[in-house]
Amino acid sequence: MSASSLNVALAGNPNCGKTTLFNLVTGQNGYVGNWPGVTVEKKEARVRADHQITVTDLPGIYSLSPYSPEERVSRDYLMSGVPDAVVNIVDATNLERNLYLSLQIIETGLPTVIALNMGDLVERAGDRIDTKALSRRLGCPVIMISALKNKGVDELIAEARQAATQKARPSSPAFDTSIECVVSRIEQLLPASVAARERRYWAVKLFERDADALTRVHLSRDSAACIEQLVSDCERDCSDDAESIITSERYATIAHIIDDCLKRAPEKMSVSEKIDRVVTNRALGLPIFAVVMFLVYFIAVFTVGKSATDFTNDQIFDQGWFVLGQGRAAYDEAADRYTEAQAEIAAFMSAADEHGVDVSAYNDAMDASDPAAAAAAAADIARDPAVSQIKTTAEIPGDDDQVSRVSVDSATLEGALAVGEPDPASFGPWVPSVPAIVGGWLTAGGTQEGGLVYALLIDGVIGGLGAILGFLPQMVVLFIMLSFLEDCGYMARVAFIMDRVFRRFGLSGKSFIPMLISSGCGVPGIMATKTIENEKDRRMTVMTTTFIPCGAKLPIIALLMGALVSGTSAWWISPLFYFLGAFAVIGSGIMLKKTRLFRGRPTPFVMELPTYHMPAVRSWALHVWERCWSFIKKAGTIIFASTVAVWFLSNFGVYHGAFGYLPDMTGIPEEFTDYSVLAGLGGALGVIFAPLGFGSWQAAAMSVTGLIAKENVVATAGSLLHISGATESDPSMWSAFSAMFGTAGGVLAFGAFNLLCAPCFAAMGTIRNQMKSGRWTAIALGYECGLAWVIGLIVNQMYLLATGGEIGAWTVIAFIAIAAIAYQLLKPMPKDAFLDEPVLVEAVASA
Repeated sequence: MSASSLNVALAGNPNCGKTTLFNLVTGQNGYVGNWPGVTVEKKEARVRADHQITVTDLPGIYSLSPYSPEERVSRDYLMSGVPDAVVNIVDATNLERNLYLSLQIIETGLPTVIALNMGDLVERAGDRIDTKALSRRLGCPVIMISALKNKGVDELIAEARQAATQKARPSSPAFDTSIECVVSRIEQLLPASVAARERRYWAVKLFERDADALTRVHLSRDSAACIEQLVSDCERDCSDDAESIITSERYATIAHIIDDCLKRAPEKMSVSEKIDRVVTNRALGLPIFAVVMFLVYFIAVFTVGKSATDFTNDQIFDQGWFVLGQGRAAYDEAADRYTEAQAEIAAFMSAADEHGVDVSAYNDAMDASDPAAAAAAAADIARDPAVSQIKTTAEIPGDDDQVSRVSVDSATLEGALAVGEPDPASFGPWVPSVPAIVGGWLTAGGTQEGGLVYALLIDGVIGGLGAILGFLPQMVVLFIMLSFLEDCGYMARVAFIMDRVFRRFGLSGKSFIPMLISSGCGVPGIMATKTIENEKDRRMTVMTTTFIPCGAKLPIIALLMGALVSGTSAWWISPLFYFLGAFAVIGSGIMLKKTRLFRGRPTPFVMELPTYHMPAVRSWALHVWERCWSFIKKAGTIIFASTVAVWFLSNFGVYHGAFGYLPDMTGIPEEFTDYSVLAGLGGALGVIFAPLGFGSWQAAAMSVTGLIAKENVVATAGSLLHISGATESDPSMWSAFSAMFGTAGGVLAFGAFNLLCAPCFAAMGTIRNQMKSGRWTAIALGYECGLAWVIGLIVNQMYLLATGGEIGAWTVIAFIAIAAIAYQLLKPMPKDAFLDEPVLVEAVASA
C-alpha cells in the first residue's frame, strides 16, 4: 500500500446500515441483512470516488468488550494500528443505544467521524438532532446521512479523508470527577510502550478488569497491584463493581448528550409498532409466519415460478419458441393436424398388418425414428390394391389426456400421407431450442448424430445442465420474495418469534438466522453460525441447519410431487417437506439437548428490530442476484463435472465380457445402463436402501450423486431413466421415476432421506471449517445420514403396514426406532441440562 493510501474503518451496531454504506461507496455487493452477524468477517475495498481510501467494513457490535467473535474481530482491527480513521455509523433513530459504542470508539484515540445514518427516518418522525452540538459534546465531526438514499455520503467521505489525513485525536467526554481521577491515575501507571493516544482506552479497560487488556498491556507487578488497589477503593466508595461503574458513567454521559442535542417529537405509535402488535403477537406470530412461508412457496413453485420454469424447460431446452408468441397458434394447429395424421397412418398400418399386408418396411422405419422412410413406406403400402377395403378406427390424443376416435380408410390414409411435418420457422419468428442449436453446430462440423461425442454433449452436458437451469426461474421468484421479507424487516421479527420457540427446544433464536439463510443455500447458512457464541449451540445449529430445504432441494420436491400425485392438486407437497425439515430441526434440538454432548444454557438472543421499510431496489436486486449467481456458478462447476461423470459411468460398462461405450455395442438391449459401471455401484449400495423401499441401483445412484450436489438427483434421474432433457415438471419424468419404486411409501422415504441426509460437498466442506474438528464433522454428517435413514425406514415400513403389508424384521426395527425417538423426545430434561460450567454442576450435585 502506498504512503498516500488511507485506511478507514466502518464500525457500528448491527443493523445500523454499515454494509449498505460500504456497498454504496465501494460498489461492492456485500450481503446486507437485518440481523447481527451478516458481516461476520471484516471486508475491504477502495472507495470508488477516491481510490486512495480503503474502507474496511467491520462486523456489527454493541461494544468493544470482546464477548463475541464479532466484537473480537472489530476490536483487534481498531487497536492494530492499521486504520487511519474510523467512521462510526450510528442509527440516528436509536441514538441513545448507539452512542454507547461511539464513546468506546472515541476512547481508542483514533480519528473518528460520526455518521448519523437514517437521517430521513428521523426527519419523518419529527425529531430534531443538533449535529453541531453533538459534535462539540463528542469532540469529533458529526455528519447526518442516509446510506439507503445516498444523502450526505460525499460529505462523509470528505470528512473521513480529512480526519485520516490530519490524525485529529477526538477528545473523549469526561466521567464523573472521582472516576476520572482514578482513570487518570491508571493512565500514569501504564508502561511507556503504550502509545499516547491509546492510554485512556487501556486505562478504562484496566479499570473494568478487562482480561484481554491485562494480557496486552504489560504492567509491572507494582503497577498492577496499585491499579487493583485504586479500582477496589473506587468500587468500595461507589458500592458497585468496576464494570458497572464504567457502564453507568457512559450512560450518564449519553443522557446529558441526548438532553442537549435531541429534540423529540410528541410520542405517537409508529407504523412499525402498529404492525408489530399483530405480527409479533404471541398467539398470532407463528400462524402468520406459517401462512407467509406457505404463500412464498406456493407462488414460487406453483404459479409465477412454475410458468417461467415451464417456458425454460419446454421451450428453451426442449422444443424452441416463437418470439412474442407470433405464429404459435397457426403452428399448434398444423402440429395437431400432423399428430392426427400420424395416428391415422399408424392405425391403418396396424389394420393392414392384421389383414396380412406386409408393413415391415414401415415398422422398421418407425423403429429407426426415420419419419421420411416411414412416410415413403406408408405411401407404397397405400398403393397396394389389397388395402382399398380396409377400414379401422384411430385414437387421437388430445389435451388433458382426452382421446378422440376417428374412422380411417384408404382415402383417409391418402389424406394423412399428404400432411407433412410442419416447420415452425415457416409460421413466424422462431428460435430453436438449445439442444437443437448445439446439435446443428455439431452435425455441421462433422460430428456423427447419436455418436459418442454427440450423445455426451447433448444428452450428458446440455441435458444435465438443462434439467438444473430449467429450475432457475422458480428459484429467482423464491429469492425475490425471501429477499423482500428480509430487507423490509419482517424476518428480523421472525427471528424473535422463533427465539421463543427455539429456546423451548434448547436452541437460541440466533440459530434461526442460519436456518433462514439455509433456505437459499446451506453454505452461507452454516457460515452464519459463527455469530453463536456458545460452542454447543453453534455445533448443534451446524448439524441441524441443513435440514431446512435449500433451493437445490426444490427440484427433488417437485419431482416427488409429480411422482406421488402426477402434479395435480399437489399444492401441499412442497410445504409438507419444508415443515418436515422444520420438525427435524426441532426434534433434533430436543433429543440432542438431552445428551452430554450438548447440555448447556442457550445463548441469550439480543437484536435490534429495524423499522419496517420498503427495500432499496438496488440492495434487493443484489441479494437476489447474489443467490442466483451462486446457484449458476455451482451449476457451471460442481454440477457440470458431476453430470459429465454420471454420463460416463452410466454409458460405459461391461456387456458380454467387453468393456466400452454401451450404446455402440452389438446386440445390447435398449436399457443398456443396466450393464453400466453406475449400475454396479448403485447395486452394491442398494442393499442399504432396500428397507426404505428404494433398493434399485438407479435410486441408490441418484442418492449418491445427490451428496455431490442436490441438484444432481433430478439430472441423474433424467440420464438413468433414458429421458434425458426431461425435468422435474415433465410427466414422462414423473411416471418413469415413480416406476422405480414399488409403492408410494418408497417415494416418500426416498424424499425424506434425500432431504434430510448430509448436504452437498460444498456444505460438507463448510461444516468441516466451522467445526474445526474431524471428529465433530464426522458426528454431524453421521447424525444427519443416520436420522435420514431412520426416518425413511419408518415412513416406508409404516406405509407398508398401513396398506396391508406383513410385519417383518424391518417393521419391528422401525417400531423400535419410533419408541427410541419418542423416549428421547418425551423424557424429562436432565436437571443439569441448562448449566454450562462443570463447577456449577458440581455445586448442584454437592447441594
